[in-house]
Formats: sequence, structure tokens, C-alpha cells
Amino acid sequence: MKKLNIGQVGFGTVGQGIYKVIANAKNAHASIRKICVAHLDKDRGAEFDSAKPLLTDRIDDLFEDPEINLIVEVIDDAEASYEIVTRALKKGIPVVSGNKIMIANHLPELIELQNKYGAALLYDASSCGSIPVIRNLEEYYDNDLLLEVKGILNGSSNYILSRVFDHNEDYGDALQRAIDLGFAESDPTFDIEGFDSLFKLIIITKHALGVYVRPEDVFIYGISKISNFDIKWAREKRVKIKLVAQVVKISDKAFTMFVMPEFVDKSKYIYSVDDEYNGVVIRGEGYDRQFMFGKGAGSLPTASSILSDIMAIRRDYRYEYKKMHYIDRPEYTTDVSLKVYVRFKETRIPELLPFEKITESYSSEQENYVIGHIKLSELIKHRQTLDAKDVFIINIPQFFIDRD
Repeated sequence: MKKLNIGQVGFGTVGQGIYKVIANAKNAHASIRKICVAHLDKDRGAEFDSAKPLLTDRIDDLFEDPEINLIVEVIDDAEASYEIVTRALKKGIPVVSGNKIMIANHLPELIELQNKYGAALLYDASSCGSIPVIRNLEEYYDNDLLLEVKGILNGSSNYILSRVFDHNEDYGDALQRAIDLGFAESDPTFDIEGFDSLFKLIIITKHALGVYVRPEDVFIYGISKISNFDIKWAREKRVKIKLVAQVVKISDKAFTMFVMPEFVDKSKYIYSVDDEYNGVVIRGEGYDRQFMFGKGAGSLPTASSILSDIMAIRRDYRYEYKKMHYIDRPEYTTDVSLKVYVRFKETRIPELLPFEKITESYSSEQENYVIGHIKLSELIKHRQTLDAKDVFIINIPQFFIDRD
């Protein structure tokens, strides 16, 4: 097995975690040779003083060093990440990346570059932090028995909802606590509106079913407009509200996918996934449900996943994307009926949304709601209506309920 000399890009929270875990990994046979950062004069604390001789602000220093045989990039800038990753692959240098936005938007091209130039790109850390979802989908679930991948893929939104349902906190207070503790950014939009979960789901779907779906073609709905009425309704029904991402094979020929708040009852594995943790349920024809649980973000959990990919690169491992070569891959569809709860105040939801059937309705001076069946395609078409300030939608799960 070859020794890896790493050119690392990024030295923030995750980057410093990588520096720590590699220093303590006695059997990794890998070392960081150079670290490219945006600002050389940034104070990184006494703990990382020893790293200063390694630092550079020139990305060319990594690519011009003939000893560097692996690029590890952990930066937030998706455009810069794309430039670095594609440059490395074109030079035949393998890459480990954690940038979910970049990967989700460019995955078909990145696969082509790997095939053309022979260098591997691994990115298990991009999907669920410390949970090895991608490699398990590639290696263990590499057959067409897989029916569904569903779970909580964002720790920030899950932490907020956990404070609401487990600690009776107001949503606004829970959101501020998440920001104060660093579980959410000062602008938490990316997490609470479902974008983080969406990009992870795009990547997971490619490895689960061998099909790439563009992010803009998938319905997502976040939790920012949840109200005390919705929370009270859920508590009365003894369920929790979770932000859930899912890809579901609805027949041999078709699958669907979306990210939405969902009512989750106690019989479901993800009911007990709380705080900043992630949980993923993989369902198959022969093995029913299997569950993976762990921290989905943070310095050391993510760094541990990066280290796993580094050691896999050392063994010349690469994703084979086997399911891409299946003869009968399912096609993505939004022509599927969902059962949803829609709460509203002034927006005339029963008139504006083309429900196939309304099974329950409630009206009061304060709030109204309807529960009914509607096509996913219609939710996408009527997105502007759903974006009204007084409207909030929650999925009521229907897939595989006869098997649970």
C-alpha cells in the first residue's frame, strides 16, 4: 500500500479536525504535506501553531508539488471546490471531498472525469457526516432489491425540532439556541429550508438507484413556517415533526423523491433520532428495514469520515457506480399521490390546490387546515401558493405503511 502525501484545501472547523485525526491515526500511512488557506494571517489558536509551516495561500503550491498524491478539499465555496476537484482529476490525482453542493450539481461530469483520467473521487462525508451511507449503498446494497432510502439528513433542523418536541421550547428560541451553539449558521436558511438535505439526497439517489436527478427538479419544503398550531396538533396526535428526505421506488419502472416536514410516529426508527444526529433507514425487498445512526456534522465526526475515504484511496478503492449499468433502471417521476396536512389562515388552500380527495378539514378564526391526497407534481406546480406566509405543509407518510 502506498503512502499518501496530502494536499489539503481548507483549514476551518472540518479542516482542523482532519489535521487532528490524521496526526492520531497510527495506521493511516498518510501525512499532510501542504494546506491551502484563504488567509495566512488568520489566528488559528496555539493548538495549531505547528501547522503554520504547512500553510500556503497558493493553490498552485499543491498542484506543483510532485510528492502530493492526494487532494483533500473541505471548503464551503462550491465554485472553488469544483475548480480544485476537476483540476486534480484531470491531472490524475485522486480527491476526497466533502462539498455536497458541488457534487450534487456536477455529479455526472465528475463521474466522466474519473472514467477518463483514472483518478478516484470519494465523498462519503458529503452526505451524512460520520454515517457511511454512500459506501454501503455502493457495496452492500448493490442490487435491485433496494426500495427506499429515507431519513433525517440535516442535524441543524433536527436539533431545532428536538428542542421543540422534547424540551417544549418555542421554535424561535430553539432556532436561536442552535445558532448560539454553532449547530446552525447565523443565516440558517440553507439548513432549515431543506437545501442541505436536498443536495445530500441527490448524491444518495445516484448511489441507491444509479439515476441522477437535478436538484432543481426535486420538491423541497423546509420548517421555517412551522407554527405553535402545527406543534400542538402533532403533540395531540402523539407524533413528532421531522424534516425528512426520501427517495422511494414506487414500482419496477419508477421512483420519486422529495424533502418535506413529516409527521413521524413512535413506530418509526427516525422518531428517536434527536438533537444534531442524523438517521437513515434503508428498505429492501428481502431485508425489510435497516437503520444507520450517527452524527451528521461537526469537526471530528466529518473528519473521521474523510479519514475513512483517505484510507480507502490508499487501497485504490473507487466508486464503481454499478447501478448506472443496470438494464432496467427506474425513471424519476412526480406523478405520485401524497397525503398531506396543509395549515393556512387567509390563503384559500382548498380552492387553490387541486386535491384528489380531502379527508379532513378544520376551520377557526385563528387557523385552518385540510388533510388530503394530492399529486407531487401539483405541489411543484403550485409552489408559489405553498410559499405564502400563512401556509405550512407536512407529509403524512403512505409508502410501505402496510409493511411496518
